[in-house]
Amino acid sequence: MIFETERLIVRKLVPGDLPDFHDMQGNPRVMQYVGGKAMSLEENQKDLQDVIDSYTKPDNDFWVWAVLNRTNNELLGTCALIRNESDEREIGFRFREKYWRKGYGREICRALLQYGLEKMKVGTIVAYVDKNNGGSVKILEQCMEFVKEFYNEQEKCVDRKYILHASPEK
Repeated sequence: MIFETERLIVRKLVPGDLPDFHDMQGNPRVMQYVGGKAMSLEENQKDLQDVIDSYTKPDNDFWVWAVLNRTNNELLGTCALIRNESDEREIGFRFREKYWRKGYGREICRALLQYGLEKMKVGTIVAYVDKNNGGSVKILEQCMEFVKEFYNEQEKCVDRKYILHASPEK
């Protein structure tokens, strides 16, 4: 286990997560704001294995974890803390569609930020979201500070950037 909340457990992904992982990543509605393309079973199998392989890489800066329901251990989605192309520490989270609008996003976002700042000792964490992804925008507005809105050429959308700094030591 990496960390837990009142309703959720976060752990490393394992090969047995593939059916639920594919249910999430193969869903066009889930993927519309994160690259816009649902992935095939074969693509998801490779993606899942790449994530699992990253866990053992020296100096790994690409942490994607499973988010489970604490009562039945069902995979609800994933969360991530990665070093992005701009050398920033970035969080992300995504859930299977049947678990939207149940408060899991806000719960995992707060816990992931706390884990990153306190346990991983990250000084500053950022998040990027397509401005049309209303659910995630609402969560990030509650958990982080809005920085700017800009056109993301790579994703062909308008993104919003959020930031959170660690509290200075007293």
